[in-house]
Amino acid sequence: MDNLSTADSSGAIETRGIEPVPDHERQGRVRELFPTWVAANISVLLLTMGAALVVFNALNFWQVLIVAACAALASFGMVGVLSVSGKWGGAPGATLSRATFGVRGNLFPGAVLWVARFGWETINAVTGAYAILTVLDLLFGVKSNTVLIVITLFLFVACTFLVSGMGRKVLNVCNKWSTYLFGLFSVLVLGYLVATIHWNDVFAKPAGSTAMMIAGIGTIAAGGISWVPTGPDFARYLPHSASGKRIVGATVSGAGLVMVPMVLMGAVMAVATPGLAKAQDPVSFLGDLLPTWLAVPYLLTAIVGMLLINSLSMYSAGFTAQTMGVKLPRAMAVSINAVISLVGGLMLMLVATSFLSSFITFLVLLAVSFSAWIGVYAVDMARRKARAVRYDAEALMDTGRTSRYWYLGGFCWQAMTAWAVALIAGLCFTSCAWFSGPLASTPVGKYGLSWAATIVISAVIMALLPAPRENTPAGAATESAEAEAESEKVTA
Repeated sequence: MDNLSTADSSGAIETRGIEPVPDHERQGRVRELFPTWVAANISVLLLTMGAALVVFNALNFWQVLIVAACAALASFGMVGVLSVSGKWGGAPGATLSRATFGVRGNLFPGAVLWVARFGWETINAVTGAYAILTVLDLLFGVKSNTVLIVITLFLFVACTFLVSGMGRKVLNVCNKWSTYLFGLFSVLVLGYLVATIHWNDVFAKPAGSTAMMIAGIGTIAAGGISWVPTGPDFARYLPHSASGKRIVGATVSGAGLVMVPMVLMGAVMAVATPGLAKAQDPVSFLGDLLPTWLAVPYLLTAIVGMLLINSLSMYSAGFTAQTMGVKLPRAMAVSINAVISLVGGLMLMLVATSFLSSFITFLVLLAVSFSAWIGVYAVDMARRKARAVRYDAEALMDTGRTSRYWYLGGFCWQAMTAWAVALIAGLCFTSCAWFSGPLASTPVGKYGLSWAATIVISAVIMALLPAPRENTPAGAATESAEAEAESEKVTA
């Protein structure tokens, strides 16, 4: 059994680990998810990605609008649907995944997700550090240098580590106020753009190809896809009676409220500054495009937003580490991510030749690596709902042979097979700066649909294979369909 703290985590400092939240502590509200997913998308990288849709994909304003809306709906729709499992089992996604892959099998997809999480935290840390450097330049004329890069990156990562250790309620308060501030300044920036941008140039741009639109959806959606396995982490404090539809609605609306206008703003900015999408620094362009009185407060609120994004990511990464058997308190497990983010960020800022190229390549690989998990987990969720089978809290924490989720030697061979085959197939369809798979020239590869193909392949294989048999006496932890429907009201 995992020896982890069971203290209440609703205070200032989070002490709860990966163990399921008992019913008497399930006092969260669905509406708290809205600011969480708003905060998870407050990143100026969305501006750069919106500009890339114009510069690299050659899309016009209306196509970018469609791409942003579809990406938000597709990616955070999946986040919302799979988040429902958090209120079913009261545990983080990485822990609930033990019931899908087996207590040993879960280590393999968990390791892939953990490594991918390092990359995402590194990208956000670098962007935050660049934002700090830009503010220093605008206010004091201090130019970037190696020593300053190291200091700003260290400060950003250190603050991220401290905030990620706060309790759930503290994070919710931070998310709410950052949402208000960032929303206010985003409206001001939007107003400035409306007044100063040459809109004739914006709307005169010809439409791009359908293929580039579809590929653009995958690029923008990749960020949201990376949140799917951690969605249950933020829903596990919800009571069983929480509405699944409301969970999905709060998730999609919170993310879309930020994603769509940010991507559109980036596309509009690209008309005025075509070099935006190609810049080594993804932030300093704001100092050239906006007046200082607006650029500085906007960047400061963006820094807070990116700090919260990384804090949410590290919050979940600590659970993943513990699920993989790292025998450390969650705060110590999170510190591992902080160190790796610092080292990786220094490499990206001081060694890499192209930030955007590295970022886009990372997004492509990120989407595929997470998609293989998504398809398998979604089918397992559907089966549990159909059979009215709850997650067994005791079995989730039991990593020995007595666990209900031991399956065969600790592995659910059906889930492992579907995951492995889909992951390999998805990489075969993938083309990026680092490599090109043997199937990258097929329509799936050309349209940038390797992530979608990975989800479909993993889900179909998992659905066609025989349903796994859990190692427990019949009825030991199950309830009737009527009781389950009444207590959980699963509507997702």
